[in-house]
Amino acid sequence: MRKIIFVCHGNICRSVAAEFIAKHLLKEKNDQQITVISRATSREEIGNDIYPPMKKALHRHGIEFSPHEAKQITQKDYEWADEIYYMDQNNLNYLSYLLDNHKKIIYPISKFTPDINEIDDPWYTGEYDIVIHQLQECIADILKK
Repeated sequence: MRKIIFVCHGNICRSVAAEFIAKHLLKEKNDQQITVISRATSREEIGNDIYPPMKKALHRHGIEFSPHEAKQITQKDYEWADEIYYMDQNNLNYLSYLLDNHKKIIYPISKFTPDINEIDDPWYTGEYDIVIHQLQECIADILKK
């Protein structure tokens, strides 16, 4: 069983969208060999649901989602995971403070998608649909490996 964690700042936009996009793609392929969760690097949004504009974007793109409670990544999550994918350099900086990175399993979400560098936070940019498209491309590439 392959275990993946997607990480962003608050776990209410990018990482949770990545989680549900991955689950959608896995369901389409009937792939039950990969488990996917999402986490935050900060504590700012702990317990909050998906940000409403991201819910609307997921809905527009036909991505099913369920109620969500934002959670901060822990060392236990890190030890559980086979791979952790972050959205931007700030996420990586926070992860370096939060985790004992001895397994070297932390990667940019665009690791296998060279035409995308980072996934900008739509909470600031308002570009929810662009983020969905970028996540779909990156996650499809991750799941192919």
